Amino acid sequence: MKQQTVVIKSNKYGITLLLDRNIPFCDLLKDIAEKFRASSDFFQNAQMALAFDGRRLSREEQLEVIQVIQENASLEILCVLEQDALKESFMKQVVEERQHERNSNNGRFYKGTLRSGQVLESETSIIILGDVNPGATIVSKGNVVVLGALKGTVHAGAAGNEDSFVAALNMIPMQIRIADAIARSADGPIHIKGNEKGPMIAYVEDGNIYMEPITKEVINDIRI
Repeated sequence: MKQQTVVIKSNKYGITLLLDRNIPFCDLLKDIAEKFRASSDFFQNAQMALAFDGRRLSREEQLEVIQVIQENASLEILCVLEQDALKESFMKQVVEERQHERNSNNGRFYKGTLRSGQVLESETSIIILGDVNPGATIVSKGNVVVLGALKGTVHAGAAGNEDSFVAALNMIPMQIRIADAIARSADGPIHIKGNEKGPMIAYVEDGNIYMEPITKEVINDIRI
C-alpha cells in the first residue's frame, strides 16, 4: 500500500495539510494536486485558512502550494496560519476578518488558472492572476482584469453598469458581455480599434463592444 505523503485535515473554516518531510518538493506538489482534485467537490467555492504540519516550507514553497490548490479545486485560500494557531475558533475569527476586509474594498484578486467548467462570480471588480481557459466563466458586477490569457467567457458590469470594462494581457475570449452588450467570437471579430496585438481593453460604446490596445491615454480615460 502506497504511503500517503499528503493528508488533509479540515474544519468549517480551515485546512491543515500534513506533509511528508522526506520526498522531493516537486513530487509533493504533484501529490497535493492529486489530493485536491479528488476532493474538489467537497471544497466547492469555499474560502478557508491554511496551515502546514509535518514539514517546514519557505514562503516561496507556500505560495507554490497555494497555487496548486487553487488550480485543482474551487477553493480560495484567504490566509496562512502558524501550526500553533489552529483552533477552529481562531480560524473562524481570521477567516471572517479577511472576508470583511475583502468586502470593504473596491475589488478582489484571484490567483490561479480558471479551467473549463469553473465559474467565478464577484460582487466587485476582480483581477485574475492567471489564465481563463475556454469553457471557464467570470461574472463580475464591476470590471474584470486578466493578467494572463482570456480565452473563456466574461461578463462585466453584470448589474447593468455600461461603464465597466474588461482588460487582458492576451484577449481571445469566446464571449464578452458588458452590461447588456454581447460580443461572441463565433459571430465574427469584435470591433477592434488599432493594433490588436498586446494587452487589450474592451468597453461599450453606443451599445456595441469595442476593443483597443491599452495605452497611457486609454488608462487615463478609464472611469473606475
